[in-house]
Amino acid sequence: MEPTTAEPKTDVGSASVQSEELRRRKKGMKCLAYVAAFAIFLTAIILALAVTVMNIKNPKFRLHSIDVEDLSLSPSTTPPSFSMRLDAELAVKNTNFGHYKYENSTITLAYRGTKVGEALISKGRARARSTKEIEVTVDVTSSNASINSNLASDLNSGILTLTSHGELSGKVHLMEVIKKKKAPQMNCNINIDLVKKEIQDWNCN
Repeated sequence: MEPTTAEPKTDVGSASVQSEELRRRKKGMKCLAYVAAFAIFLTAIILALAVTVMNIKNPKFRLHSIDVEDLSLSPSTTPPSFSMRLDAELAVKNTNFGHYKYENSTITLAYRGTKVGEALISKGRARARSTKEIEVTVDVTSSNASINSNLASDLNSGILTLTSHGELSGKVHLMEVIKKKKAPQMNCNINIDLVKKEIQDWNCN
């Protein structure tokens, strides 16, 4: 009797395992592709932010308006003198995408290099892409400048020129993570019409 040859049986379990492993590999490759695509997208967003949002600029510190009150002149006395009160409106223009927080500061007014007045600016905040208005009042007196030999002639000319200087020290905050120090300055020449008792003009830089 001839021995019978058994036909090879297909290992169904092994084929199923291999198929499952193949599906897992394809799924893993898809996940890697998604992660890579997301990483590229995120990089593009960060670059766009770096170019636009995070391009932090110095805020602008400017004099918007100024008025004269209680102007008093004594050009013929010895020494000559003047006094007045200046009401000014300042502006902090913040063009950044984050708010600008500044510390206490001062505005100084001078006559020919001698300080004749000073005003305090309290700490505050200019919101993102907005302008913060600040009102200040400065009492100006020539008590420290009376010995200046030009004072009598300047008072008699009808035009008195004062200079002002101010600096705001602070930081621009982006998403409360990035903080960049900025210190905008304001330097102005202010011409006062002593006859009309008003501001003739001013220019700042």
